[in-house]
Amino acid sequence: MLNLWKSYASKTKSNFTRGAACMTASLAIAAFASLVGFSSRIALGEDTPCALEADSKGWVDILPPADLKGWHRTAVPPTGELGRQQWHVDADAKMLICDGDGGHDMLLSDKEFGDAIFHFEFRYVPVEGKSGYNSGAYVRNTKDGAIWHQAQFGDASGGYLFGESPVADGGKKFFTLQNEVKNGRVKPVGQWNTMEMTACGKTLSLWVNGAVTCKFENCGQAKGNLGVEGEGYRIEFRNMKIKELK
Repeated sequence: MLNLWKSYASKTKSNFTRGAACMTASLAIAAFASLVGFSSRIALGEDTPCALEADSKGWVDILPPADLKGWHRTAVPPTGELGRQQWHVDADAKMLICDGDGGHDMLLSDKEFGDAIFHFEFRYVPVEGKSGYNSGAYVRNTKDGAIWHQAQFGDASGGYLFGESPVADGGKKFFTLQNEVKNGRVKPVGQWNTMEMTACGKTLSLWVNGAVTCKFENCGQAKGNLGVEGEGYRIEFRNMKIKELK
């Protein structure tokens, strides 16, 4: 612990400023201590407010415009082919909607983000006879989706991070925190959920409906595109916001 503090204190002034911003934002969601291990007082699963509720300043609305300008679709996997256009915006309801009949894809921002908090709400639209609801959200992806860090959520399931992140030898490594999450806190189909994905340094954390469910501490991608996933199910997103940690 002491060596960790010494290492932190020895960084340059610019790095200290950047780190301090990350610390402030994470404390706002009462999760920083658990994310980087400075204290056991705040544990994963402990009820905490979301970052947007804790501090409403500095957030930018990133709901795509009607023509989806500033966003692009990427097939999953990247070598696959895109299906029909399945994303549209309901301007009156202020929602991004995936029809769910255009195959498996990512809708990613053209802009890249580094240290930031991605806030959004979602719900599946129930379809009679349908099961296995599956979707996700992303931070620090590459534009083509070959590198991806996903928050997984289904029908009262998910609430964990997984993906493929770069490693030191220039390759990438698959990771999943599925088995580490005992309570993903995702609500059943038809109900609205609130999520936040926080990227700060090498740590990614996921906050779901009132608590941080997991953290990934070996993110090898310093910045990238954020977005949401279409995987055969009708899903609605609203209140999509970003807060960059400067």
